[in-house]
Amino acid sequence: MAAQKKSGSADSPVLWERLERPTAAPRASLTPRKIAAVAVQVADAEGFAAVTMRRLATELDVAPMAAYRHVSGKDDLWALMVDQVMTERTVPDEVTGWREVLRAHALANRAMMLRHPWLAQLPTPHFVLTPNRMAAAERQLAALDGHGMDTDTVMAAFRAVNAYVHGATQSEVALRQYMEDNGWAGGDETRRALAPQMTYLMETGRYPTYRRYALGAARKDDAAWHFETGLDCVLDGIAVRLGS
Repeated sequence: MAAQKKSGSADSPVLWERLERPTAAPRASLTPRKIAAVAVQVADAEGFAAVTMRRLATELDVAPMAAYRHVSGKDDLWALMVDQVMTERTVPDEVTGWREVLRAHALANRAMMLRHPWLAQLPTPHFVLTPNRMAAAERQLAALDGHGMDTDTVMAAFRAVNAYVHGATQSEVALRQYMEDNGWAGGDETRRALAPQMTYLMETGRYPTYRRYALGAARKDDAAWHFETGLDCVLDGIAVRLGS
């Protein structure tokens, strides 16, 4: 990301307050939401590093400084991009129960990150505050509330699930990119390419448990199964805490 203006002083209205204010020109051709939509398109196609204010100005056919009238800097732009893709997540109102709600949100977050791999590249993804992210957090916290955990424990449980989702999916995105960069079409081709290193390490005899996994595992390439099984382990831990 090219050098940007800071997102304003502590006394200036925050991004979301500015967006909710009525404008004198509601049909303006350039809006923060339009900037975000184009930024997401660029990031999806070319990666997060391709999103610069100069690039957005070119895509939007405006002067390079025009976007700064709507987006104060990189923090605002990241927030708008995250909020934009968060609208794709759908967890039906009919989903109830703390475990079902957290699981549904986790699966939706993984799907969103796989559609938009640049989300895994954000410098501070957990601290990008947006209305749609807050709404998702509110629903998950509300699902955990009222089950006998104190406020701090509810927040810790919520964060544990979301940290697992982000970390696991970030690793999945990174592996996909690593395979693509090396021209490996799938798991078998990747393992063949890494076989000399793995063979040497296994033959040292230092890793017997890992060797049993390498030889006997049947779901090495089933990323969805691995994700959901790991997720259930986290949720099982919360269930033990709740006594349910």
